[in-house]
Amino acid sequence: MPVTIADKRAQFRKLHASGCFVLPNPFDVGTAKALQHLGFKAIASTSAGFAWTIGKADNRVTVDEVCSHLAAISAAVDLPVNADFEGGFADAPDGVAANVGRAVKTGVAGLSIEDSTGDKEKPLYERSLAVERIRAARKAIDADSSGVLLTGRCEAFLWGQPDLKLVIDRLTAYAEAGADCLYAPGIKTKEEITAVVKAVHPKPVNLLIGASGLSLAEATDLGVRRISVGGSLARMAWAGFMKAAKEMAEKGTFTELAGGYPGGELNKMFK
Repeated sequence: MPVTIADKRAQFRKLHASGCFVLPNPFDVGTAKALQHLGFKAIASTSAGFAWTIGKADNRVTVDEVCSHLAAISAAVDLPVNADFEGGFADAPDGVAANVGRAVKTGVAGLSIEDSTGDKEKPLYERSLAVERIRAARKAIDADSSGVLLTGRCEAFLWGQPDLKLVIDRLTAYAEAGADCLYAPGIKTKEEITAVVKAVHPKPVNLLIGASGLSLAEATDLGVRRISVGGSLARMAWAGFMKAAKEMAEKGTFTELAGGYPGGELNKMFK
């Protein structure tokens, strides 16, 4: 029986009810299918990973490009897809609402809205505006009873403001404004994670983990509900590509190509 968009959205919400799951970040249709093949229960887009596939820097893609990307990935897999929807591609709440409405139509099961402005002088939206942006996203999602799960993100730690009290104040406000899941990329210590989990309980918390982060079991013990890796898988792919390409360009040798993933295995996976 075909998996419907409604099925994916219901399954995504169910995953947040208990335990902890890994929400890996593919950067194109092929990697999305590969993650489904490996048995993951859901996947999430990565703004950086996608941007690099079309030759752009992170936070330089357009809402048209992102929505096309989200639609392609959502149609390619039977898994729920969570959208890294950056800051909603607008400053004003009305603009965020309009763009979120477009994202919902791509078939995603969830999406996140950030509170960063991109301005180094004023890296975060003023608190009341940030809350209104989340409220606007919630209203857009609920307009057609889509069931899309909304994640509210506080980007303070990523923008040089490692103020846990500020983060918790904003995340609790986003929860009250309608966010179903809360996310503060950049928090790393067990104390920081525990404080955030406790502050927004019973709503689930997403944790960003890199190479030296906690294990799935450790994050579960801290009460985290889901783990994402951002652009890390994309950077891993680029690492192999650039290493082999540099060898060819600088030395005229091809030894790095021996470490490539077997083409036969890729063909079997995509058969």
